[in-house]
Amino acid sequence: MSRLPLVSVVLPVRDGAATLDAALASLAGQSLREFEVVAVDDRSADATPRILRSWAARDPRFRIFHAPGEGIVPALQLGLAAARAPFVARMDADDLCRPERLAAQLDFLRRTGLDGCGTRVRCFPESAVTERAAEYAAWLNAMTEWKTVAANLFVECPLAHPSLMFRAEAFASVGGYRDQGWPEDYDLLLRLWRTGRRFASVPRALLEWRHGPNRLSRSHPAYSLDAFRACRVHHLRRSLLVGREGVVVWGAGPTGKRLALEFLRQGVAVTGFVEVNPRKIGQRIHGALVRDASAVTARDAVLHVGAVARAAGRRAVRAAAARAGLEEGRNFVAMA
Repeated sequence: MSRLPLVSVVLPVRDGAATLDAALASLAGQSLREFEVVAVDDRSADATPRILRSWAARDPRFRIFHAPGEGIVPALQLGLAAARAPFVARMDADDLCRPERLAAQLDFLRRTGLDGCGTRVRCFPESAVTERAAEYAAWLNAMTEWKTVAANLFVECPLAHPSLMFRAEAFASVGGYRDQGWPEDYDLLLRLWRTGRRFASVPRALLEWRHGPNRLSRSHPAYSLDAFRACRVHHLRRSLLVGREGVVVWGAGPTGKRLALEFLRQGVAVTGFVEVNPRKIGQRIHGALVRDASAVTARDAVLHVGAVARAAGRRAVRAAAARAGLEEGRNFVAMA
């Protein structure tokens, strides 16, 4: 390349030979030409190294690095360290990009002034897409404005990791990725949010997101529901919970009970529960009293947490919290 790229695409891979060639071809076909692919081979035992060498031999924009085989986070960090562009994008070896992906994301960031973005996604193949995955993809595809993202940060990870593009200085400002035993992408976004960074998704489906039984999110304990819950509570303790006495959990069902246990595990007092189901009013859960929403008085001393798994339930809890005088993002946050 005669000059530095505009975008560095960090692509870690381990034993990805079955899908890697197609993923790299989708990058080579980008309408934006000023990019580089920082491919990090994480001690692959299949044909992955040969495929990478073949692409690097015919296109100097493809650069190969070798990780020590210690997992996804060290591979990602190696890729970030090698990236030379002012914007850094992510890509996985089993996904596909639409030709206009990088150009559209770069234009979006320049126009909006946001620090980062994802894209809408299309899950494939249809036969491997579970009901839960389809529901999550539909939720992700609604995260096209910062206001919507901010209101839903503690519900799910609001951007699809392989669709990310961020300003390189934003990544650097929080030290990139880290391994805490929970999802590294969610942890990254929450740390960026805590430092005032803003992000949303381009309102176009620019990533073909492959689903199947071999995805880390289906097999690795760092992506379990318990790990996600621990990640959320960890970051709330360092942000909206600072200076507060504890939490009031809105929702005394399974989601609320599990979330309350995680708060307690991390040293956060659960001062009460709020429920709309009259049969639960007056009960005690983990020692805390279940009350009706009309009994809510402590608005700022504690953080009120809407703990409902389904979208319809979250809407109802949000409406009840608003009627009680709570303000989302200040003394109320929706969670799942």
